[in-house]
Amino acid sequence: MNWAIPLLADPSPCLRRAVLCDLMARPHDDAEVRELADLCPSDPLLTELWQTQNPDGSWDSPHLLGSTAGDKLSVTTHVLMRLGYVGFGREHPAVQRGAEYIFTRQRRDGAWPLFKSHEHEGGQIDGGYDLISLQTSMPLRGLAMCGYATDPRAERAYEWLLAQRLPDGAWPTGLANGNYGYVAGYRRVSHSRWGCRTNTTTALICLAHHPERRHSDAARRALDLLLGRETRERHHVGVEVARLVGVEPIAGRFTYFARFDLALVLDLCGRVGASREDARVVDLADDVLTWQGHYGLWEYAPQPTASRWVTFDLLRSLKRLSTDTDWHSFEPRTPFSSYASRQPRY
Repeated sequence: MNWAIPLLADPSPCLRRAVLCDLMARPHDDAEVRELADLCPSDPLLTELWQTQNPDGSWDSPHLLGSTAGDKLSVTTHVLMRLGYVGFGREHPAVQRGAEYIFTRQRRDGAWPLFKSHEHEGGQIDGGYDLISLQTSMPLRGLAMCGYATDPRAERAYEWLLAQRLPDGAWPTGLANGNYGYVAGYRRVSHSRWGCRTNTTTALICLAHHPERRHSDAARRALDLLLGRETRERHHVGVEVARLVGVEPIAGRFTYFARFDLALVLDLCGRVGASREDARVVDLADDVLTWQGHYGLWEYAPQPTASRWVTFDLLRSLKRLSTDTDWHSFEPRTPFSSYASRQPRY
């Protein structure tokens, strides 16, 4: 436990509380945990968020997220993702107001509207898309991370999202006049013709934060497909954690998961219930452990200030992996390539 001292010395009370509860199994009524819980609202990561929430519960200041653009629904969604990640749930008034704002934008069918950036003034969708699963999976992710996954309104969104699944278990880029959208090579899903990794990953995250759906066939199939990409981009490990704690900027729709973050994949393995008996999971965990550095920390080189959060996240994911599950995979282990090599003409 040589990681304990640097993590427990971090200035963030949210991180110290998470370490005590999730890594060291301290109960929530522990005196030190209660003390840290009282300090968490004053965490420097969150101070500006409390001050900039609008009366209607939304946030509309993209600079809070290190981004330069974004409508109120998108910004509010990402703020809830951050609050949920650091430990705030539906019991907090600011989270309640933010969640209610997101629910007010929900359509009757359970989905949310297409992004404003995809709409013309006359109501036509830019690029011709009739629906994109991200329009619902992104708001639903913010809600689920704050504990609203089982809210009846969120359950309607889950049903809409599952209806957009491809027969092979992935989610497509989108639908335009009944046709699937183009899938760029960097976000291809292994063993899926039309599967988009950004849409599939976001949908899977929503399922993984649901107490029951995280063990569903839909969640396991989506994770199985993601595990088919057996690449080891060390420099991207922790990028999603860095975004959630406000160190990395949040930007992009289809490009949101352009960087393949193995820390996120490992987190999903722990939440969905992937087993250490799966050779791909074992290899992933072993590779991650070889990257553990001095004092038990994983360094996030692009933004070293996120290294302790990334370390906590990886340790929690490794702890969740189990051999006592009914997880199984039918995907063959095949090399992954974003773009197929062209054969020479001569």
